[in-house]
Amino acid sequence: MTAAPARLGPWRDRVFALVAGLAAALAHPPFGVLPGLLGYALLLWLLDGIDGPRPLRSAFLRGWLAGLAYFGLGTWWIGEAFMVDAANQGWMAPFAVTAMAAGLALFWGLAALLYRRLRPSGAVRVLAFAAALSALEWVRGHVLTGFPWNLPGETWRAGSAPSQAAALIGAYGLTFVTLAVSAAPAVWRQGRSGRIAAGAAVLTLAGLYGGGLLALKTAPPTAQAPAPKIRIVQADVQQSAKWDAASFQAIVNDYAALTATPYADGRPADIVVWPEGALPAAINDYLAPGTWVRQAIMDSLQPGQLLLIGGYRYEGSVEAPVYYNSLVALRRDPGDLVMVGVYDKHRLVPFGEYLPAEDFLTAIGFKSMAHLGDGFAIGPRPAALAVAPGLKVQPLICYESLFPGLARPDPAVRALVNVSNDAWFGVTSGPLQHLNLASYRAIEAGRPMIRATPTGVSAMIDAKGQVVEGQRLDLGARGVIDAPLPAIGADTPAARLGDWPFMLMLFASVAICIAISRITGQKFAGLKDMG
Repeated sequence: MTAAPARLGPWRDRVFALVAGLAAALAHPPFGVLPGLLGYALLLWLLDGIDGPRPLRSAFLRGWLAGLAYFGLGTWWIGEAFMVDAANQGWMAPFAVTAMAAGLALFWGLAALLYRRLRPSGAVRVLAFAAALSALEWVRGHVLTGFPWNLPGETWRAGSAPSQAAALIGAYGLTFVTLAVSAAPAVWRQGRSGRIAAGAAVLTLAGLYGGGLLALKTAPPTAQAPAPKIRIVQADVQQSAKWDAASFQAIVNDYAALTATPYADGRPADIVVWPEGALPAAINDYLAPGTWVRQAIMDSLQPGQLLLIGGYRYEGSVEAPVYYNSLVALRRDPGDLVMVGVYDKHRLVPFGEYLPAEDFLTAIGFKSMAHLGDGFAIGPRPAALAVAPGLKVQPLICYESLFPGLARPDPAVRALVNVSNDAWFGVTSGPLQHLNLASYRAIEAGRPMIRATPTGVSAMIDAKGQVVEGQRLDLGARGVIDAPLPAIGADTPAARLGDWPFMLMLFASVAICIAISRITGQKFAGLKDMG
């Protein structure tokens, strides 16, 4: 690629922008076409090729089109959720998919506009581009509760060598590095500085692989006590079945039967995990004293076993109940079930679990037209849950597993527990992507993850983000995973420092750009104009 292309035709540049975003999206699991990372170099090349009287408008459009393709491929599966109740909500699927992609693409458009406003010169354009786009990706992960789905830094398959850098610099820091490395080919013909930038990118990529391989070979510390044994239950209950009240008893019986399945080694699990939304009823109702469901759950467990189960519960009066999406911990005592802990989801899904600007959207009729019910209340900031003496876990319910650093680091945490209802998204790329993204939280925290879903993918994930061999239930599978909890890793810089390594990268990149510009006598054209 040349440093700056000749003026492109009015439509050809737009097609190239779409190709750039599509290529970058294909690099993500489950596709895994890593050469697609060159889509970022193509986007940088396109932004540098803008001339004419309206460069900022053109930059925004090219960035937005690249984002539209990127998020269109990355989030098309959300349309599947509207087909569960197709009679009432199916009509919204194409509009929801389009609106989601177009809205998320605004962040890429703004990043392209910011980059073009600065108009850096020379090979430092790579750093400026990486800083602008990664900064806007951070904003995407925080605005309106955030939606950090498929961060560029999470392109690498979780558990692979490059993904291990997330333990040092987090997913946002790895996003900056990934963008800089991937965009470098756009400037390799920019004289000596371009060759230096390209060489630095090659060395950085070699460092990601070399350092990651070394980290993967480093054995975790030996546990001080025998590892708890975990049973993960996946009953393969489709979301559409939960709308049928007649199926409720069959669903309960299925989970109970799988929970009570004999253990191959004769040693019962210490903890049994059911997914989010396992039983389609309020926890308060089916765990009420004397109910047949409570008895069925108790009969499926052995004395002393713990059950972690995701579902919704309510508090307050019958006239004005407050609902929470929760994970409850139950212990089977000799004669009853005892609730030992409750975790309420903190980060809710916009338009799925809560309605932004609810009063306004209700007033204009959107809520009734879209057949949206009352949402959930926001739980406190995620904190560890003590499920047994000396045993703490950190719950992350579904969507929460997307967010780097959402839970405060706690050295006493033994494992992350991610319960998710990916049944909403059927047999699509969504659940497979979710597995990859959630696994990054294990890398960042240095803790294994127990992941339970109704229809897949459920898995036992080690502290390096790798699915333990043989401990995975894929889409459409029914069964259990019986496995000892993997060892914890060392406390990680990412867990201790949060976003600070990423912020330092942003400041350092700006400082380097300014320093090089002064040394070479070049300036940021945009800054010069503003000055």
